[in-house]
Amino acid sequence: MDRLQSMRVFAKVVEQGGFARAGQAMDMSNAVVTRHVADLESHLRTRLLNRTTRRLSLTETGQAYLERVKQILHEIDDAEAIASSQSQKPAGTLRIYSVLGFGKQQLAEILPAYAKKNPDVVLDVTLSDQTVDLVQEGFDIGIFIGLQKFDVSMIARQLGIAEVLMCASPKYIKRHGAPQTPEDVSEHACLNFSNVELLRHHWPVVGPENTVINIPIASKMLSNNGDLLRYCAAADMGIIISPSFSLSDDLKSRRLVRLLPDHHLGQMSVTMVYPSRRLLSAKVRSFIDFMTAQFPQPEIDPWLGT
Repeated sequence: MDRLQSMRVFAKVVEQGGFARAGQAMDMSNAVVTRHVADLESHLRTRLLNRTTRRLSLTETGQAYLERVKQILHEIDDAEAIASSQSQKPAGTLRIYSVLGFGKQQLAEILPAYAKKNPDVVLDVTLSDQTVDLVQEGFDIGIFIGLQKFDVSMIARQLGIAEVLMCASPKYIKRHGAPQTPEDVSEHACLNFSNVELLRHHWPVVGPENTVINIPIASKMLSNNGDLLRYCAAADMGIIISPSFSLSDDLKSRRLVRLLPDHHLGQMSVTMVYPSRRLLSAKVRSFIDFMTAQFPQPEIDPWLGT
């Protein structure tokens, strides 16, 4: 039995939802597809699929085995891509994870240029504020910020350092005045992150000489979503704090204006991460090189001037 081929057939049966459709996709007869799966189950001494005349489903063991098989096949595809030609054109599906704020505000502007340069690459992008395991969930590249944790075996490249800024809309400032000192912020309506307990009642404002002042604040609104807070700040509800990469479009269009420009509320690194144990395919290498070129000075904040 060609175990590797049987693994490919098994994965294709699950992907296509049936033996016949898998056979059509792989140019095999239904009997050959069935034999591959049966031989695999015989070798493993366990059932991977529950099948009836109308329905096909994974067993618990089959589900666990499928996840490992997909990783193995992905590794083999990457290895063959490297071995076949060092100059191979980037192609195939590139799976990218990014934290939500960076993805919506920055990747949305960057990815079209990458796609134009690499027309044979299909981009599969997941945006989430939940930290993921890149290897376990099958991602090729991850964009992490701040204190998000990733495995120490990963390769990490810093793209930039984002300052956390304080902003409000021009109409809000006209109506209530702009705070002239950090202490003045206590008199204003603040739009705050509900999922960051340390910021619930105080904002730690960092001054020009890196002195930190904990300012008591009154929250006009709490939310776990930074985009909602930004929209409400632009609608004149109050003062928001957010990393510079999330605010760049609003600052550029002057929907929001930076307050206390000599102060900030800390910094957070923006880091590109990819599994070090995996051979880099042409598609992954092309994206790493592209992102490195987009952020040539990783030790600074590239979003402050926008």
